[in-house]
Amino acid sequence: MNTDSWEAPRVLLAVDLVILTLRGPSLHVLLIERGVEPHQGALALPGGFLRDLDEDILAAAQRELTEEAGLSEVPHLEPLGFYGEPGRDPRGRVVSAAYLAVAPRLPEPVAGTDAAEAWWRPVDDVLSARLHLAFDHRRMVAEGVERARVKLEHSALATAFCRETFTISELQQVYEAVWDVRLDPRNFYRKVQKAEGFIVPAGPMRRTENGRPARLFKAGPMQTLYPPMARSAQ
Repeated sequence: MNTDSWEAPRVLLAVDLVILTLRGPSLHVLLIERGVEPHQGALALPGGFLRDLDEDILAAAQRELTEEAGLSEVPHLEPLGFYGEPGRDPRGRVVSAAYLAVAPRLPEPVAGTDAAEAWWRPVDDVLSARLHLAFDHRRMVAEGVERARVKLEHSALATAFCRETFTISELQQVYEAVWDVRLDPRNFYRKVQKAEGFIVPAGPMRRTENGRPARLFKAGPMQTLYPPMARSAQ
């Protein structure tokens, strides 16, 4: 191989965001209508290219949260994976660093720089292919949701879907929405209480929609749940 004539391939680096929240009783993901080509007018995840060679990838993800989703911060943001199969983007060899973001019940989004519109859409509509997404963004959503489902078993991620204080019933709604199951309230309460340091009491009671007082909790100090909240055991 003649290394004198070798040139490094041109690769573009982007970040994409799988932002999950609860709206009503169901899990939603933030989608935008692309305002530019390629796939102008199609639904996609918010995201974009790095601003320049000096921009950190995590900083780019946080910037896109603000520019594309109007979110200055979220309780949980973690790397989801790299997506770089040849041909995934008609603009050339584009590698995307995807991030999973989780936040409490968020308001209606505001479209950002490259988006014509932005909406919360039920995750089920994406996973069932009732909604078509540009690029390989359906795969990102599927893998982001599965990441969240697994982490709810072993970590305190569920509290990131809740406001600062919450009831056991509201925490159960998170598990039911993300796992897409119905849970027995008494069994759920018992398992939550067994997970030491998962949640802790947070002041006076709050009246629920049916008028009954409910005890308030907040996230505890433990990030790893033991025993875990296994899906198959609920």
